[in-house]
Amino acid sequence: MHVESQIPAESLPATMTAAATRRYGGPEVIALETMPVPRPAPGEVLVRIHASAVTTGDWRLRGAAYPKGLRLVGRLATGLFRPRHVVPGVTFSGTVVATGDGAVQFAIGEPVFGALNRGGHAEYIAVPETAAMAAKPLSLTHAQAAALPFGAATADHFLRHLGQVQPGERVLITGASGAVGHAGIQIARALGAHVTALTSPGNADFVRGLGADEVIDYTRQDVTEEGARFDAVFDTIGHLDFGRARGLLRRGGRYLTIEGAWREVRQMLVPWRRHGHEVRFGVSEPDAAQLSRLAELAETGKLSPVIERSFPLAQIARAHEAVETRRRRGVIALDMRPSEEPPTPAAAGYSDHGTAGHAALMQGATATITRRPRGSIVEARGDKVLPVSAQLREWRARGKRHQVTEMSNENAVQRNCA
Repeated sequence: MHVESQIPAESLPATMTAAATRRYGGPEVIALETMPVPRPAPGEVLVRIHASAVTTGDWRLRGAAYPKGLRLVGRLATGLFRPRHVVPGVTFSGTVVATGDGAVQFAIGEPVFGALNRGGHAEYIAVPETAAMAAKPLSLTHAQAAALPFGAATADHFLRHLGQVQPGERVLITGASGAVGHAGIQIARALGAHVTALTSPGNADFVRGLGADEVIDYTRQDVTEEGARFDAVFDTIGHLDFGRARGLLRRGGRYLTIEGAWREVRQMLVPWRRHGHEVRFGVSEPDAAQLSRLAELAETGKLSPVIERSFPLAQIARAHEAVETRRRRGVIALDMRPSEEPPTPAAAGYSDHGTAGHAALMQGATATITRRPRGSIVEARGDKVLPVSAQLREWRARGKRHQVTEMSNENAVQRNCA
């Protein structure tokens, strides 16, 4: 299908506010700059970002703080002398406000979330519709959805794909209250595992509330004294190396770490055949299929990211400082909406034929999308005909009527799909 950009270029804002990192260093190197709003190229959608997450990955990219042994490799990958991508941020959640020529997977007004290797810490982002992007779970806020592509996707990759955790297996998770760890508890439980969380005493009730079956206080107990009773050890913060973790693993057990370097590469190549132990680590690169699966877990109540604190974009340096402590409950989020932005009345709509309606949509106005009885298109308020999204096709295939109002602070998007 040949589809022209759904919003005329002249109705989009000319500029946006974005975080910029033009040199490596501490949080003080991050500055806010005014930049042109990107226009969606063919096959792309333009997303008005409502929220993003500040992750351990963002901290490492900003400060070139790569694990020992990988510093040169990291610099070669992301910029030898300065960051290759000026605008940081790898996750986003927001609303589609324009589509490029030929983009048919997502409709204007549709809430989406996803990941890209740059650009998430800005008010707008142009994203290929084939990238790691999916319809936002209606049960989550934008901040929670923005947390999925890093913390939850990493935990899912290590536990489900690399660790191949099976129902009934016993899993130990270190750093259990962090962005990856707290998602790991929920995902391991969804996989049917028995979960033991290693955390501080102040976070014991928190991790129990997420579903941990047992809690070990690392300030009072040496976890290595637990003996060989785990099928998998998921080390999210580098608390245990393989030498210490081996004593915790049953025969055939797996040591999973997101802090791997050359030592772990060598250990992966060594056949630990006496007990069948394995070292497994890698890079989590989410795709649309994985994000859709995580969205389904969220919709069924099995996965709910916890936002410890949300900072406005103007305070992004403080958000980085919070992440660098590596002591937090859940995720540090960024709110991308201008603080002076007023709430939009729920009855506001938008039109493709002028700037007033588009401005309302930029501020989170209500857009109503209705399925025509027998067509392959949807109709939005204003006289605009929109391409059907993948999620709308799914609803139609199920033969269900779905009506839900999604609230994100003062912003609302209402869908009515028959």
